[in-house]
Amino acid sequence: MQVELAESAPRRDELAYRLKQQKLLADFARMALQTEDVARLLQQASELCARGLEAPFCKALEYDPRSDMLVMRGGWGWAPGEVGSATLGADLESPAGYAFHTGESVLSNHLEGETRFRTPSLLREYGIRRAVNVLIDRGGQAQHAFGVLEVDSPDPGDFDAADVDFLSGCARVLGVAIERAHTNQQLREALETQALLTREMNHRVKNSLGVVGGLLRVNANSVTDPVARAALTDAESRILTIARVHDHLWRGANVSEVDLSSFLGELCDKLSVAAGRLEIVCRAEKIVVSADKAIPIGLVVNELATNAVKYAYAEGEAGVVEVQLLRDGEMATIRVRDYGVGVSPDFDLAARRQSFGIRVIMSLVQQLDASFALEPTERGASFLMTFDPR
Repeated sequence: MQVELAESAPRRDELAYRLKQQKLLADFARMALQTEDVARLLQQASELCARGLEAPFCKALEYDPRSDMLVMRGGWGWAPGEVGSATLGADLESPAGYAFHTGESVLSNHLEGETRFRTPSLLREYGIRRAVNVLIDRGGQAQHAFGVLEVDSPDPGDFDAADVDFLSGCARVLGVAIERAHTNQQLREALETQALLTREMNHRVKNSLGVVGGLLRVNANSVTDPVARAALTDAESRILTIARVHDHLWRGANVSEVDLSSFLGELCDKLSVAAGRLEIVCRAEKIVVSADKAIPIGLVVNELATNAVKYAYAEGEAGVVEVQLLRDGEMATIRVRDYGVGVSPDFDLAARRQSFGIRVIMSLVQQLDASFALEPTERGASFLMTFDPR
Protein backbone atom coordinates (compact mmCIF):
# COMPACT_ATOMS: atom_id res chain seq x y z
CA MET A 1 0.00 0.00 0.00
CA GLN A 2 1.33 3.46 -0.88
CA VAL A 3 0.41 6.73 0.70
CA GLU A 4 -0.83 9.42 -1.70
CA LEU A 5 0.00 8.08 -5.12
CA ALA A 6 -0.77 11.23 -7.06
CA GLU A 7 -1.23 11.53 -10.80
CA SER A 8 1.86 12.92 -12.47
CA ALA A 9 1.96 15.93 -14.73
CA PRO A 10 2.46 14.97 -18.40
CA ARG A 11 6.13 14.83 -19.41
CA ARG A 12 7.43 15.83 -22.80
CA ASP A 13 9.04 12.41 -23.40
CA GLU A 14 7.68 9.87 -20.94
CA LEU A 15 9.22 6.88 -22.73
CA ALA A 16 12.74 8.34 -22.68
CA TYR A 17 12.31 9.21 -19.01
CA ARG A 18 11.32 5.64 -18.07
CA LEU A 19 14.03 4.10 -20.23
CA LYS A 20 16.59 6.28 -18.47
CA GLN A 21 15.32 5.02 -15.10
CA GLN A 22 15.61 1.41 -16.24
CA LYS A 23 19.19 1.97 -17.42
CA LEU A 24 20.18 3.69 -14.18
CA LEU A 25 18.68 0.85 -12.13
CA ALA A 26 20.52 -1.76 -14.22
CA ASP A 27 23.80 0.16 -13.89
CA PHE A 28 23.35 0.40 -10.12
CA ALA A 29 22.60 -3.33 -9.85
CA ARG A 30 25.84 -4.14 -11.68
CA MET A 31 27.82 -1.78 -9.48
CA ALA A 32 26.22 -3.17 -6.32
CA LEU A 33 27.43 -6.66 -7.24
CA GLN A 34 31.01 -5.43 -7.55
CA THR A 35 31.53 -3.65 -4.24
CA GLU A 36 31.04 -4.32 -0.55
CA ASP A 37 31.80 -0.74 0.49
CA VAL A 38 28.50 0.26 2.13
CA ALA A 39 29.36 3.97 2.27
CA ARG A 40 30.06 3.96 -1.46
CA LEU A 41 26.85 2.04 -2.15
CA LEU A 42 24.78 4.60 -0.23
CA GLN A 43 26.44 7.51 -2.00
CA GLN A 44 26.04 5.94 -5.43
CA ALA A 45 22.40 5.12 -4.72
CA SER A 46 21.74 8.73 -3.68
CA GLU A 47 23.21 10.13 -6.87
CA LEU A 48 21.50 7.58 -9.10
CA CYS A 49 18.05 8.09 -7.56
CA ALA A 50 18.33 11.88 -7.79
CA ARG A 51 19.19 11.54 -11.48
CA GLY A 52 16.47 8.97 -12.04
CA LEU A 53 13.74 11.22 -10.62
CA GLU A 54 15.35 14.39 -12.05
CA ALA A 55 15.48 15.88 -8.55
CA PRO A 56 18.30 17.91 -6.99
CA PHE A 57 18.29 16.09 -3.63
CA CYS A 58 18.40 12.51 -2.40
CA LYS A 59 19.47 10.92 0.87
CA ALA A 60 20.06 7.41 2.14
CA LEU A 61 19.07 7.22 5.81
CA GLU A 62 20.21 4.58 8.30
CA TYR A 63 18.23 3.90 11.45
CA ASP A 64 20.24 4.44 14.64
CA PRO A 65 18.54 2.54 17.49
CA ARG A 66 20.59 4.36 20.15
CA SER A 67 19.15 7.75 19.28
CA ASP A 68 15.97 6.42 17.62
CA MET A 69 16.78 8.66 14.67
CA LEU A 70 17.40 8.25 10.95
CA VAL A 71 20.92 9.43 10.08
CA MET A 72 21.95 10.58 6.61
CA ARG A 73 24.70 8.15 5.52
CA GLY A 74 24.67 9.01 1.84
CA GLY A 75 23.42 12.11 0.12
CA TRP A 76 23.23 14.07 -3.12
CA GLY A 77 22.79 17.82 -3.41
CA TRP A 78 23.11 18.62 0.30
CA ALA A 79 25.58 21.08 1.77
CA PRO A 80 28.97 19.75 2.92
CA GLY A 81 28.77 18.23 6.39
CA GLU A 82 25.16 17.07 6.14
CA VAL A 83 26.10 13.49 5.19
CA GLY A 84 27.01 11.69 8.39
CA SER A 85 25.46 14.23 10.73
CA ALA A 86 21.99 15.31 9.54
CA THR A 87 19.14 13.40 11.22
CA LEU A 88 15.41 12.95 10.76
CA GLY A 89 12.86 11.66 13.22
CA ALA A 90 12.07 7.96 13.06
CA ASP A 91 8.59 8.26 14.59
CA LEU A 92 5.33 7.72 12.70
CA GLU A 93 4.70 11.47 12.37
CA SER A 94 7.81 11.73 10.19
CA PRO A 95 7.40 10.69 6.51
CA ALA A 96 10.69 8.79 6.61
CA GLY A 97 9.85 7.30 10.00
CA TYR A 98 6.46 6.14 8.73
CA ALA A 99 8.08 4.43 5.72
CA PHE A 100 10.66 2.82 8.00
CA HIS A 101 8.20 1.40 10.53
CA THR A 102 5.41 0.37 8.17
CA GLY A 103 7.35 -0.55 5.04
CA GLU A 104 4.89 1.51 2.98
CA SER A 105 6.10 4.02 0.42
CA VAL A 106 5.27 7.63 1.31
CA LEU A 107 4.69 10.10 -1.51
CA SER A 108 4.09 13.77 -0.70
CA ASN A 109 3.78 16.15 -3.62
CA HIS A 110 2.64 19.16 -1.57
CA LEU A 111 4.61 19.33 1.66
CA GLU A 112 3.47 22.89 2.33
CA GLY A 113 -0.07 21.61 2.75
CA GLU A 114 0.79 18.22 4.28
CA THR A 115 -1.53 17.31 7.20
CA ARG A 116 -0.61 13.65 7.67
CA PHE A 117 3.00 14.26 8.70
CA ARG A 118 5.14 17.04 10.02
CA THR A 119 7.69 18.42 7.58
CA PRO A 120 11.22 17.76 8.92
CA SER A 121 13.25 20.88 9.63
CA LEU A 122 15.98 19.80 7.18
CA LEU A 123 13.43 19.81 4.35
CA ARG A 124 12.09 23.21 5.37
CA GLU A 125 15.62 24.67 5.38
CA TYR A 126 16.13 23.56 1.78
CA GLY A 127 12.67 24.62 0.63
CA ILE A 128 11.63 21.10 -0.29
CA ARG A 129 8.12 20.98 -1.74
CA ARG A 130 7.76 17.31 -2.65
CA ALA A 131 9.35 14.05 -1.50
CA VAL A 132 9.07 10.29 -1.81
CA ASN A 133 10.30 7.79 0.83
CA VAL A 134 10.82 4.02 0.46
CA LEU A 135 12.13 1.40 2.85
CA ILE A 136 15.64 -0.04 2.50
CA ASP A 137 15.01 -3.62 3.59
CA ARG A 138 17.95 -5.98 4.14
CA GLY A 139 16.03 -9.21 4.55
CA GLY A 140 12.27 -8.98 4.33
CA GLN A 141 11.70 -8.70 8.09
CA ALA A 142 11.17 -5.61 10.18
CA GLN A 143 14.27 -6.23 12.29
CA HIS A 144 16.35 -6.38 9.10
CA ALA A 145 15.32 -2.94 7.85
CA PHE A 146 18.33 -0.72 7.24
CA GLY A 147 16.66 2.64 6.80
CA VAL A 148 14.99 4.79 4.16
CA LEU A 149 15.80 6.07 0.68
CA GLU A 150 14.31 9.52 0.06
CA VAL A 151 14.25 11.81 -2.98
CA ASP A 152 13.38 15.51 -2.46
CA SER A 153 12.72 18.43 -4.75
CA PRO A 154 11.97 22.14 -4.22
CA ASP A 155 10.62 22.34 -7.77
CA PRO A 156 6.92 22.24 -8.68
CA GLY A 157 5.50 19.11 -10.25
CA ASP A 158 4.61 15.64 -9.07
CA PHE A 159 6.31 12.35 -8.42
CA ASP A 160 4.09 9.48 -9.52
CA ALA A 161 3.56 5.75 -8.93
CA ALA A 162 6.18 4.80 -11.55
CA ASP A 163 8.71 7.01 -9.78
CA VAL A 164 7.92 5.18 -6.54
CA ASP A 165 8.44 1.86 -8.31
CA PHE A 166 11.83 3.00 -9.61
CA LEU A 167 12.92 4.20 -6.18
CA SER A 168 11.65 0.99 -4.56
CA GLY A 169 13.65 -1.06 -7.07
CA CYS A 170 16.79 0.88 -6.19
CA ALA A 171 16.09 0.38 -2.49
CA ARG A 172 15.67 -3.38 -2.96
CA VAL A 173 18.99 -3.65 -4.80
CA LEU A 174 20.63 -1.49 -2.16
CA GLY A 175 19.19 -3.59 0.68
CA VAL A 176 20.43 -6.84 -0.83
CA ALA A 177 23.88 -5.33 -1.42
CA ILE A 178 24.08 -4.04 2.17
CA GLU A 179 23.01 -7.41 3.57
CA ARG A 180 25.59 -9.18 1.41
CA ALA A 181 28.32 -6.77 2.57
CA HIS A 182 27.36 -7.22 6.23
CA THR A 183 27.17 -11.01 5.90
CA ASN A 184 30.57 -11.18 4.21
CA GLN A 185 32.04 -8.94 6.89
CA GLN A 186 30.66 -11.22 9.59
CA LEU A 187 32.12 -14.23 7.77
CA ARG A 188 35.51 -12.51 7.51
CA GLU A 189 35.44 -11.67 11.21
CA ALA A 190 34.44 -15.25 12.07
CA LEU A 191 37.26 -16.61 9.90
CA GLU A 192 39.74 -14.19 11.48
CA THR A 193 38.60 -15.28 14.93
CA GLN A 194 38.90 -18.93 13.93
CA ALA A 195 42.37 -18.30 12.51
CA LEU A 196 43.40 -16.52 15.71
CA LEU A 197 42.14 -19.40 17.85
CA THR A 198 43.87 -21.93 15.60
CA ARG A 199 47.15 -20.01 15.81
CA GLU A 200 46.83 -19.90 19.58
CA MET A 201 46.11 -23.64 19.62
CA ASN A 202 49.12 -24.38 17.42
CA HIS A 203 51.28 -22.15 19.60
CA ARG A 204 50.20 -24.02 22.72
CA VAL A 205 50.63 -27.42 21.06
CA LYS A 206 54.12 -26.37 19.96
CA ASN A 207 54.98 -25.28 23.51
CA SER A 208 53.55 -28.47 25.00
CA LEU A 209 55.52 -30.60 22.54
CA GLY A 210 58.62 -28.60 23.41
CA VAL A 211 58.10 -29.44 27.08
CA VAL A 212 57.73 -33.15 26.22
CA GLY A 213 60.87 -32.99 24.09
CA GLY A 214 62.73 -31.34 26.96
CA LEU A 215 61.66 -34.09 29.36
CA LEU A 216 62.85 -36.76 26.91
CA ARG A 217 66.20 -34.98 26.60
CA VAL A 218 66.59 -34.84 30.39
CA ASN A 219 65.81 -38.55 30.64
CA ALA A 220 68.22 -39.36 27.80
CA ASN A 221 70.99 -37.54 29.61
CA SER A 222 70.27 -39.35 32.85
CA VAL A 223 70.26 -42.96 31.63
CA THR A 224 73.41 -45.04 31.18
CA ASP A 225 72.05 -47.66 28.80
CA PRO A 226 73.13 -46.53 25.30
CA VAL A 227 70.16 -48.27 23.65
CA ALA A 228 67.69 -46.50 25.94
CA ARG A 229 69.51 -43.20 25.45
CA ALA A 230 69.30 -43.57 21.67
CA ALA A 231 65.60 -44.42 21.82
CA LEU A 232 64.87 -41.36 23.98
CA THR A 233 66.93 -39.12 21.69
CA ASP A 234 65.08 -40.42 18.61
CA ALA A 235 61.74 -39.86 20.33
CA GLU A 236 62.76 -36.30 21.19
CA SER A 237 63.70 -35.66 17.54
CA ARG A 238 60.30 -36.90 16.34
CA ILE A 239 58.43 -34.84 18.91
CA LEU A 240 60.36 -31.68 18.00
CA THR A 241 59.67 -32.24 14.28
CA ILE A 242 55.93 -32.19 15.00
CA ALA A 243 56.46 -29.10 17.16
CA ARG A 244 58.17 -27.36 14.24
CA VAL A 245 55.14 -27.94 12.03
CA HIS A 246 52.92 -26.28 14.63
CA ASP A 247 55.45 -23.47 15.02
CA HIS A 248 55.33 -22.97 11.24
CA LEU A 249 51.54 -22.84 11.31
CA TRP A 250 51.49 -20.46 14.26
CA ARG A 251 53.83 -18.01 12.53
CA GLY A 252 52.32 -18.39 9.05
CA ALA A 253 49.62 -16.34 7.36
CA ASN A 254 47.55 -19.45 6.66
CA VAL A 255 46.86 -21.68 9.67
CA SER A 256 45.73 -24.64 7.58
CA GLU A 257 48.55 -24.88 5.01
CA VAL A 258 52.31 -25.29 5.11
CA ASP A 259 54.86 -24.19 2.50
CA LEU A 260 57.08 -27.28 2.39
CA SER A 261 60.02 -25.39 0.87
CA SER A 262 60.45 -23.12 3.88
CA PHE A 263 59.44 -25.78 6.41
CA LEU A 264 61.91 -28.41 5.11
CA GLY A 265 64.59 -25.73 4.92
CA GLU A 266 64.07 -24.90 8.60
CA LEU A 267 64.00 -28.60 9.51
CA CYS A 268 67.29 -29.26 7.73
CA ASP A 269 68.88 -26.23 9.40
CA LYS A 270 67.88 -27.61 12.81
CA LEU A 271 69.18 -31.09 11.99
CA SER A 272 72.48 -29.61 10.76
CA VAL A 273 73.19 -28.19 14.20
CA ALA A 274 73.53 -31.72 15.60
CA ALA A 275 75.14 -33.24 12.50
CA GLY A 276 78.73 -32.41 13.37
CA ARG A 277 80.94 -32.21 10.26
CA LEU A 278 78.10 -33.36 8.03
CA GLU A 279 76.27 -30.84 5.86
CA ILE A 280 72.53 -31.20 5.32
CA VAL A 281 71.57 -29.40 2.13
CA CYS A 282 67.93 -28.65 1.26
CA ARG A 283 66.78 -27.79 -2.26
CA ALA A 284 63.03 -27.47 -2.36
CA GLU A 285 60.52 -26.09 -4.81
CA LYS A 286 57.58 -24.13 -3.42
CA ILE A 287 54.84 -26.67 -2.76
CA VAL A 288 52.00 -26.02 -0.35
CA VAL A 289 50.28 -28.85 1.51
CA SER A 290 47.74 -29.11 4.29
CA ALA A 291 48.92 -29.23 7.90
CA ASP A 292 47.71 -32.82 8.13
CA LYS A 293 50.15 -33.82 5.37
CA ALA A 294 53.01 -31.64 6.56
CA ILE A 295 53.44 -33.55 9.83
CA PRO A 296 54.01 -37.04 8.31
CA ILE A 297 56.14 -35.53 5.51
CA GLY A 298 58.30 -33.77 8.08
CA LEU A 299 58.63 -36.96 10.12
CA VAL A 300 59.70 -38.98 7.05
CA VAL A 301 62.40 -36.43 6.16
CA ASN A 302 63.49 -36.29 9.81
CA GLU A 303 63.84 -40.09 9.98
CA LEU A 304 65.71 -40.39 6.69
CA ALA A 305 68.07 -37.47 7.33
CA THR A 306 68.75 -38.62 10.90
CA ASN A 307 69.50 -42.16 9.71
CA ALA A 308 71.90 -40.77 7.12
CA VAL A 309 73.67 -38.72 9.77
CA LYS A 310 73.96 -41.76 12.04
CA TYR A 311 74.92 -44.51 9.62
CA ALA A 312 76.06 -43.19 6.24
CA TYR A 313 79.41 -41.84 7.29
CA ALA A 314 82.07 -42.88 9.74
CA GLU A 315 82.22 -40.94 12.99
CA GLY A 316 83.90 -37.58 12.45
CA GLU A 317 83.87 -37.97 8.65
CA ALA A 318 82.77 -35.02 6.53
CA GLY A 319 79.94 -35.57 4.12
CA VAL A 320 76.69 -34.33 2.64
CA VAL A 321 73.07 -35.33 3.09
CA GLU A 322 70.83 -33.93 0.36
CA VAL A 323 67.11 -33.27 0.79
CA GLN A 324 65.27 -32.39 -2.41
CA LEU A 325 61.62 -31.49 -2.99
CA LEU A 326 60.54 -31.57 -6.64
CA ARG A 327 57.26 -31.13 -8.44
CA ASP A 328 56.46 -33.85 -10.97
CA GLY A 329 53.27 -32.84 -12.77
CA GLU A 330 50.48 -33.05 -10.22
CA MET A 331 52.66 -35.12 -7.86
CA ALA A 332 55.54 -34.14 -5.59
CA THR A 333 58.73 -36.07 -4.88
CA ILE A 334 61.08 -35.93 -1.91
CA ARG A 335 64.56 -37.42 -2.29
CA VAL A 336 66.92 -37.89 0.67
CA ARG A 337 70.36 -38.94 -0.46
CA ASP A 338 73.82 -39.44 1.03
CA TYR A 339 77.17 -40.42 -0.43
CA GLY A 340 78.27 -42.72 2.34
CA VAL A 341 78.60 -46.48 2.80
CA GLY A 342 75.17 -47.28 1.39
CA VAL A 343 72.80 -50.00 2.61
CA SER A 344 73.46 -53.69 3.07
CA PRO A 345 72.73 -56.01 0.13
CA ASP A 346 69.88 -57.73 1.99
CA PHE A 347 68.10 -54.46 2.82
CA ASP A 348 64.35 -54.84 2.27
CA LEU A 349 61.86 -52.06 2.99
CA ALA A 350 59.03 -54.54 3.39
CA ALA A 351 60.86 -56.85 5.80
CA ARG A 352 59.36 -57.00 9.28
CA ARG A 353 62.80 -57.23 10.83
CA GLN A 354 63.68 -53.71 9.69
CA SER A 355 64.58 -51.09 12.29
CA PHE A 356 61.96 -49.19 14.20
CA GLY A 357 62.83 -46.04 12.21
CA ILE A 358 62.13 -47.76 8.87
CA ARG A 359 58.88 -49.18 10.23
CA VAL A 360 57.88 -45.64 11.30
CA ILE A 361 58.70 -44.36 7.80
CA MET A 362 56.63 -47.07 6.10
CA SER A 363 53.68 -46.32 8.38
CA LEU A 364 53.89 -42.63 7.51
CA VAL A 365 54.19 -43.43 3.79
CA GLN A 366 51.02 -45.49 4.04
CA GLN A 367 49.29 -42.63 5.86
CA LEU A 368 50.21 -40.28 2.99
CA ASP A 369 49.12 -42.85 0.39
CA ALA A 370 52.55 -42.31 -1.13
CA SER A 371 55.04 -44.50 -2.95
CA PHE A 372 58.44 -45.11 -1.38
CA ALA A 373 61.53 -46.72 -2.84
CA LEU A 374 65.28 -47.12 -2.52
CA GLU A 375 66.88 -45.75 -5.67
CA PRO A 376 69.88 -47.56 -7.12
CA THR A 377 73.03 -45.40 -6.82
CA GLU A 378 76.73 -45.98 -7.41
CA ARG A 379 77.54 -44.58 -4.00
CA GLY A 380 75.61 -44.09 -0.80
CA ALA A 381 71.85 -44.41 -0.45
CA SER A 382 68.97 -42.53 -2.02
CA PHE A 383 65.37 -42.79 -0.81
CA LEU A 384 62.51 -41.48 -2.92
CA MET A 385 58.96 -40.71 -1.76
CA THR A 386 56.29 -39.57 -4.24
CA PHE A 387 52.98 -38.20 -3.01
CA ASP A 388 50.00 -36.09 -4.02
CA PRO A 389 50.33 -32.64 -2.42
CA ARG A 390 46.66 -31.77 -2.97
